[in-house]
Amino acid sequence: MSVAETNSDGAARPAGIGAYLTAHLREYGLLFALIAVMAFFQIVTGGTLLRPINLTNLLLQNSYIVIMALGMLIVIVAGHIDLSVGSVMGFIGALAAVMIVNWEMSIGITMLTCVVVGGIIGGAQGYWVAYWKIPSFIVTLAGMLVFRGLSLWLLEGQSVGPFPREFQVIANGFVPDILPGGDTLGALVGARNFNVLAFCTGLIAAAWVVWSALHQRARNRAYGIEDEPQVFFVVRTAIVAFALVFILYKLATFRGLPNVLLTMGVLTVIYAFITERTVLGRRIYALGGNQKAAKLSGIKTERLTFLAFVNMGILAAVAGLVFAARLNTATPKAGFALELDVIAAVFIGGASMSGGVGKIVGAVVGAFLMGVLNNGMSIMGIGIDYQQMIKGLVLLAAVIFDVYNKQKG
Repeated sequence: MSVAETNSDGAARPAGIGAYLTAHLREYGLLFALIAVMAFFQIVTGGTLLRPINLTNLLLQNSYIVIMALGMLIVIVAGHIDLSVGSVMGFIGALAAVMIVNWEMSIGITMLTCVVVGGIIGGAQGYWVAYWKIPSFIVTLAGMLVFRGLSLWLLEGQSVGPFPREFQVIANGFVPDILPGGDTLGALVGARNFNVLAFCTGLIAAAWVVWSALHQRARNRAYGIEDEPQVFFVVRTAIVAFALVFILYKLATFRGLPNVLLTMGVLTVIYAFITERTVLGRRIYALGGNQKAAKLSGIKTERLTFLAFVNMGILAAVAGLVFAARLNTATPKAGFALELDVIAAVFIGGASMSGGVGKIVGAVVGAFLMGVLNNGMSIMGIGIDYQQMIKGLVLLAAVIFDVYNKQKG
């Protein structure tokens, strides 16, 4: 039964707040869960969680998870899964280390080569899934083992590094402040070095969120599409806008915009646009929702599945470069079990196990929810054993919630 009701002229009008909240509980629950978790750790850690230096570390530590979660969401929405992303990420980092440190190749050629190799790896796995109909679980499980072994072989069981400074800035660098007024604003807020560019970026991002939300709401009304109650719209938009300004303000009082934040932001916007605004995105959701129906409607399902895995390989390669640059070395165990964090982030972010459901923003929020849990528990001194158990229970709760909603619907 639809949440929307119908006016006398046939146009849709929103139902009550309670009915709307029930129908969109997963979306709002995720947002408020992130706020609640951050508020909890901010209190129990004595304010450490939201300190500028810790927020910066939180972004750096979760950058490669977020990048891979973007690709994993598309794979899962298409009705598949990729267990090899952690191993592929580690292998690409090993390849970059050997090319730069051992073979002394240029950073530009190395990065391009690594991204191409990542795409080839994704394509090689996607070929068997798409055209031979071998379950993705089996293909990517084999890939996980293969590329774990290749990393050991390539590095000869040893760590390789360090990298040149020019390569390290991929993950550890910051965007220089090109705007004037840092000293003046810094004196007003009590910060020694205030990054005006970072703060202005936060203001612009918040303004864009507000404008985009108002524009979408106006379009929904023009086409008679069910829209969220006004109080929900105002609260949700205000929370997101305030969060952007607050976080960028905190970063401005430290070292400004990390390079990886720009990378994550640009990729998130691109993939959100593709999945929500393009024909390609609609076809991916149709593929995951009902593959047979999608094929009968003229969608080239095999090619779409193949491209989903190629995209995943490319993003795993990008994450591998970021991970290696952050650690300043490549190790045989790099990326070990990270595929579990990536998959957990996507499911916690609202993706369905059966495919066809999930949003890019949800995957990003899910990744940061896991990151805040890791970071907060580490600050509190909770052991890794308890951390793993808590993360497992959070993932289980998300999946149970998904199954419950389906049965209820």
